[in-house]
Amino acid sequence: MQIRTQSAETRRGRVAVRTIGVLIGAAALIAFSGIGGRIMAATAAALGRARPSTGSSVGTNGAQAIARSDFGEMPSLEGGLGWINSTPITRESLRGKVTMVEIWTFACINCLHALPHVKETAERYREQGLVTIGVHTPELEQERPRANVEAALKKLGVTFPVVLDNNYVIWKAFKNQYWPSVYLVDRKGRIRFHHDGEGQYAELDEAVALLLAEKP
Repeated sequence: MQIRTQSAETRRGRVAVRTIGVLIGAAALIAFSGIGGRIMAATAAALGRARPSTGSSVGTNGAQAIARSDFGEMPSLEGGLGWINSTPITRESLRGKVTMVEIWTFACINCLHALPHVKETAERYREQGLVTIGVHTPELEQERPRANVEAALKKLGVTFPVVLDNNYVIWKAFKNQYWPSVYLVDRKGRIRFHHDGEGQYAELDEAVALLLAEKP
């Protein structure tokens, strides 16, 4: 699994893994050449896989796991700099609905790997009532302008609502740490599933189905 994480000092945290320290040093040296970017990407992938999954797990006892899971009330979606693909959506307007919130940014390779699966889940359950919201929290300067985000959403085929979280207000409200992170919220406004990074797509799909099947 691969994840991008934020450091309070640099907003570009990396997992420290002693066993691949040599690879990191080699990649740093080669970064000045034309193949440096590819070496760095491979090293980052190895680093990401070294970190275990976080959040809830569904698996064979999915119904029981979801029934026991409660990560607290969904934070407010206020504080963004604007919405794309929708008028502003409030936390209160989502009561009575199952909601999938993904915190991501368009130039994050891990986000791009996860996005097709998020889109697939969003579309599969849309007619059953699932609401999908993207929280676009930029890491790089090029990810901040609204025009760049709009162009990226169009290119990536993202049609669900996206709020621009340039000031990390929503990121901090969720106490989020990684790109990407997915949160599932039940009809009562409680976070019932949370996963950081890539992977666990089948578990995410199952969790959505279970929450939709719960009686209001």
